[in-house]
Amino acid sequence: MNEKIKRMTRGVLAQRAAVNSETIRYYEKIALMPHPARSLGGHRLYNDDHLKRLVFIRRCRELGFSLEEIKNLLGLVDTGDYSCDEVKIRTEAHLSDVQQKLRDLKKMEGMLKDLVAECRNGKLSSCPIVEALYS
Repeated sequence: MNEKIKRMTRGVLAQRAAVNSETIRYYEKIALMPHPARSLGGHRLYNDDHLKRLVFIRRCRELGFSLEEIKNLLGLVDTGDYSCDEVKIRTEAHLSDVQQKLRDLKKMEGMLKDLVAECRNGKLSSCPIVEALYS
C-alpha cells in the first residue's frame, strides 16, 4: 500500500468514509475517534485504522445505535477481549429498543389517523384536531 493511502487528511478521510468532516471532529471531541498523528506542519494525518473505525461508527449510526451504545461496543472491540455473545447481547438489546419504538410509532400512527378522520370538513370554524390536542 502506498504512503498516500496510509496517511490522509480529514477531508479525504471524510470522503472515503462518507461522513461530514465536522462529524470526525465531533467524534474526536467525544473520544469515539482517537486523535490522529500530526505532520511537522501540524496537519492531522489519519490512517486506515481511523477509516475502519469511522466506517464502523457510521454503520452503527445507520442502524440506530446511540453514541453511548457505540462507545460501549468500541470499548469491547478496543480491548480485544470480547466474545460474539457479548456483542450479540448488546445488539439484541438495541433490537428490542427498535422494536419498542416501532410499536410506539404504530400506536402514534393510529392516533393520528383517528384525529384526521375526525376532521371531515376543513372549512369548519372549529377544528376537531385542535380541540383533541387541547384536551
